[in-house]
Amino acid sequence: MTYAPPEENTLGVIIGGKPRHAKSATVRRLAGDDTPRLTSLGTGFVGVGAAVLVSLRALYGLVWLVAQWDQYPNPIPAAVAWIILVVVIVGTITAVQVMSGQLPHWMFALFLTGLASVVALDVYAIWPLHDIGGYATSAIAAGMTLLLVLTVRPSSDIIVAVSVIGVALAVVIVVNVPLTQYTLAPQITAVSFAVLPTVIGLVLISNFRRLVQVELDRVLVQSTLSAPRFAVGMMASEELARLDLAAEKLLDSVANGSTTLPLSPKIASTAASLATELRLHLIEGRRETWLYHAITESDLLGKSVTLTDKGSLAGLLDPVQRDGLLSTAWLFVADTAKRGAKNSVHITIAPSTTVMAPGFEDKVAIGISVTSTGVIRNRIDASTWQAIAKVGSYTDSTENSSVRLDIECLVDNPADQ
Repeated sequence: MTYAPPEENTLGVIIGGKPRHAKSATVRRLAGDDTPRLTSLGTGFVGVGAAVLVSLRALYGLVWLVAQWDQYPNPIPAAVAWIILVVVIVGTITAVQVMSGQLPHWMFALFLTGLASVVALDVYAIWPLHDIGGYATSAIAAGMTLLLVLTVRPSSDIIVAVSVIGVALAVVIVVNVPLTQYTLAPQITAVSFAVLPTVIGLVLISNFRRLVQVELDRVLVQSTLSAPRFAVGMMASEELARLDLAAEKLLDSVANGSTTLPLSPKIASTAASLATELRLHLIEGRRETWLYHAITESDLLGKSVTLTDKGSLAGLLDPVQRDGLLSTAWLFVADTAKRGAKNSVHITIAPSTTVMAPGFEDKVAIGISVTSTGVIRNRIDASTWQAIAKVGSYTDSTENSSVRLDIECLVDNPADQ
């Protein structure tokens, strides 16, 4: 009998990309459009740093406005632009704090409208000077102000907004400024100051989230090290609780007489479905090992690691050997993921024909083969070899850009348990 993989992994990521078709009500609810997008994974602290950075940049721009005040043909639009920008900065910081790290669509649209008016007013004020890069102040700070919403809005929204600001400034410069070898550098610098801080912030926050998610995923997967030889997956508890509650309600209704016997065809069909689902869960718990669930329910391992374990022998490994085998798979996958390489790991577990040495008659030998493509042997981290040594004695070989590990693992004889 074939069992489907879990609908979500340890991080709550929907497998298959169709959350609204998931059987679990919780999965469907969390995937809804109305679900609050809370600041998570510690990015709230990043938001505080962004607020401080934007405030310092605004202060710097205000100093330049005062210093160049006499050179403006009409400084009033520039002053109004700064008033709007200060209101936008203070309002955004306050709204994010009051709304617990959320920024609704309408409020984000209002935020972008404010930035657009700031850029327009500042450009209008310095247009007769024909030197956007030399005199623009609030328009440059407006691009950096997008850092305030870096942690509360999707990256795609930020990318579009900062691109529009960058393109708008570039077009204005080309139209208004007579570009020469002396005026070109200030214009490029101005556009860079408006765009690059937000772009760098996007890269940093993306890498930070990935780092924390990977480490969180690994911590959750590590919980399988102490699981029984055969067990249900980490995500099965909610489904079992739902089925148990439904069965209890049905039995209680029969016991108190609210549901008469014999059961109606509709209720009998419901009872049969509950029994079938419970039976499948019980069978699954008797067939799949901790390693199967660790791989299939991991966001990172599930994409790159395949397992062949027809005899369910992975369940015989003790916690130290499990930790070594799981760490080996993690290190192979994570190492190539950092370099952007396409990697796959295949783990095969089968009985070994090794004759046991005297004194080890109570042990059983298991052969574990780990084949990893996309890995160069001399780039394998030393910690990987330490993790492999926890599993058992091993030999390694290289063929066609693939590293193959053959591990001889000794486990307790299940017949003696």
